[in-house]
Amino acid sequence: DFNERCAQCSEVNWGLTDGGRFYCRSCHNVAERTREVVNTDFISNARIQTISKGLRKQEKTDGGCEWYVCEGFQLVLKKQAEALEALGVCPQMKDEILCNFWRRYLQKSEQAYCNRPAGETVKALSVCDSSTDVDSEPERPSLLHLLSLSESEGDLQTDCSFASSTSKISESTSMCSGSVDGSFYFMKNRKEKLRMTMPMTLSFCYMALLWLREPMTLSDLLRFVAEGHIPYLNVFQHFPEKMKLCGLDLKIFCVESWPVYEEVYNKMLELAVFLDLPRFPDITDSCFLHPDMLCMKYLMEANLPDELHNWTCRVVKKICIGEADFLTLVPGNKTRRNVKYDVLAAAVIVVVLKILFLLDDHYEWLLSDFAEERNKNNKEGAPYFEFKKWYKVIKCSLDVEQKKLDEERAKYLWRCEKPLFYSAKKKSKVLKRRQMVVNLQNQFGKLSGSVQPAEKPNPSSFQLSWFEENTDGSCFHGHSLKGILQEKCGLLTAMNPDYWLCTVKLCTEKLCGHLAHYREVGFPQSYHFVLRLFSFLLRIQPSYIHDEVCVIEHKLFNKKLCKKPKYSAVIRK
Repeated sequence: DFNERCAQCSEVNWGLTDGGRFYCRSCHNVAERTREVVNTDFISNARIQTISKGLRKQEKTDGGCEWYVCEGFQLVLKKQAEALEALGVCPQMKDEILCNFWRRYLQKSEQAYCNRPAGETVKALSVCDSSTDVDSEPERPSLLHLLSLSESEGDLQTDCSFASSTSKISESTSMCSGSVDGSFYFMKNRKEKLRMTMPMTLSFCYMALLWLREPMTLSDLLRFVAEGHIPYLNVFQHFPEKMKLCGLDLKIFCVESWPVYEEVYNKMLELAVFLDLPRFPDITDSCFLHPDMLCMKYLMEANLPDELHNWTCRVVKKICIGEADFLTLVPGNKTRRNVKYDVLAAAVIVVVLKILFLLDDHYEWLLSDFAEERNKNNKEGAPYFEFKKWYKVIKCSLDVEQKKLDEERAKYLWRCEKPLFYSAKKKSKVLKRRQMVVNLQNQFGKLSGSVQPAEKPNPSSFQLSWFEENTDGSCFHGHSLKGILQEKCGLLTAMNPDYWLCTVKLCTEKLCGHLAHYREVGFPQSYHFVLRLFSFLLRIQPSYIHDEVCVIEHKLFNKKLCKKPKYSAVIRK
């Protein structure tokens, strides 16, 4: 009975939502007009399930409105995308890439943009005996367009249709959560479907950044989250006031731990497979995520000589880890090893340092003494690189920054600044109590002489900065490697002829999770110090960098390893 053309796609293909509004089955556009006449034919002695839900019922008691868990995650993604855009990420990331990924996820997980699933849950719960719905199997219209730039933050009135089973049990679950499907969210059997979690919001963001080949690694993303530049911890305090959180909602959206690199990365890989995404855009040598580019960044941040970049490029080219086919993500391809770009670049630098300085707690100090003597007599040109001096400078800065980081994390208040209240009657009492707590904290802080927390630092790609203008000689970027190199057949090679392997055999146990086992006591202190430096820069465990170092070593010395059935840990380069 509604024959007008859709204003968006000009089609005449209308369906009815549970709210009685017309939506286009072709483009999911929801029209303003509602159905006025409802079919009153019904079977005798049958319980009426729904006639018209209306538009998002407003609770008279506390002023809240009906909302779904996926809408909460959609708001989180919106806030995170806006924060990334403020950090300089391409604007199309939010409205084109991330939005499409999210819509595809909703469709694949059968939460929207698909036909209603079979009422298995309804039968199991025995909610009703029969149904008199106007349209028993309508397609779901689009969800809130919260990822769109044109939508306002608090616009929660757009009609939305979910599984009928969710709507039917909303009344029975409302006592357990503020959202309509908070309890149902945990009751669902999600073995074959990827259930949305807070860490997965960061997986979505990283997947979108990787698709656009943005100059931001996963370690950068997680560091910006920890520094508060990207909403993640207590992000639910940015929800509109009408979206009441209680019970299981807090278990879903309240985070009381820092995001873990491996968890976010592995969920990103699962998401890419779950969404059936094609091969990602190629990572070429002009992309920031290429090992040559990242090695240059980390060499600068680690205060190492610029000449080392030539050696990292040689290693990358030698073992073919700079090829687009190796670096580009292909979801679901189990024959290829997925690349962690930041970890790979850090591992390449560690391997180069082992090639040139051996890092056995002996040879690097001999080279340093030799370079110190040459620098005393060398009054012209670039100074020779002294490993010992570099070690002292870096260790001093690293200890200070690590202590500062540990103190900040230890003092972090997991309770959000915005108090949570679930009733309008208790709002004034909760706010008054919260203000009293803040006043007491300020008074005790003044009495104890504690320093007020510093303002949030400006976001930066570098955690450690070094400037050649410093007169104290703490910058090593322009230092020379001549003291440790020799020319052989027109090519500069290391004076050191030996190399020790971190492991002679990679671990093949899948349950282990590591390709090599790392214990600090089993390796030289110089090697451990270098791993500690890069683990701080990437905010990951040293064992993950150690794994990548072992893989690179076995690729680099593969021919020599194959020639010797019984080889030792030390081989000739």
